Amino acid sequence: MVGLGEKDEEVRALLRDLRASGTDIATIGQYLQPTRRNLAVAEFIEPPQFDAWRDYGLSLGFQAVFSGPLVRSSYMADEVSDEARRALC
Repeated sequence: MVGLGEKDEEVRALLRDLRASGTDIATIGQYLQPTRRNLAVAEFIEPPQFDAWRDYGLSLGFQAVFSGPLVRSSYMADEVSDEARRALC
């Protein structure tokens, strides 16, 4: 989840670390404050930034990078799993 004040280079470093550890699939989505008691959103990330992170992740060798404002690791998990299966075959 992004939008909590992280910098672009921090997201890129995380992608590098994930890839170096053997991770094949990454998801990047916008943090949305579930209730007023939870941490506030620091920044709403623009869609082109999500595209840039997806492209960067793919350039590192990820099989799939799901990156967008509404991407959730559990949301549409069946589709993510199917896409990952296709990418790994």
